[in-house]
Amino acid sequence: AKWKRVLVEHVSVRKAGGSKGGRLLRNIENPNETIIIWKWDTIENARNFFKSEDIKKIMQKAGVIEQPDIYFIDEVEKVPV
Repeated sequence: AKWKRVLVEHVSVRKAGGSKGGRLLRNIENPNETIIIWKWDTIENARNFFKSEDIKKIMQKAGVIEQPDIYFIDEVEKVPV
């Protein structure tokens, strides 16, 4: 609950940094493990956001206990069902 509250509180910070929202996923076998897939207006803004001191402070405030894995990915194509 703590980290989600911080996530919601910082919508304006992400939006100002170029975030276009995202999707929150949780590991079924380990509910404490989460994945967030963010969309950004530009790759430069995404990189700048995740290397900023602000994000480090926000993650600490949210109770993040491990260094998160951050990947910058691009959708190549949709795969048929």
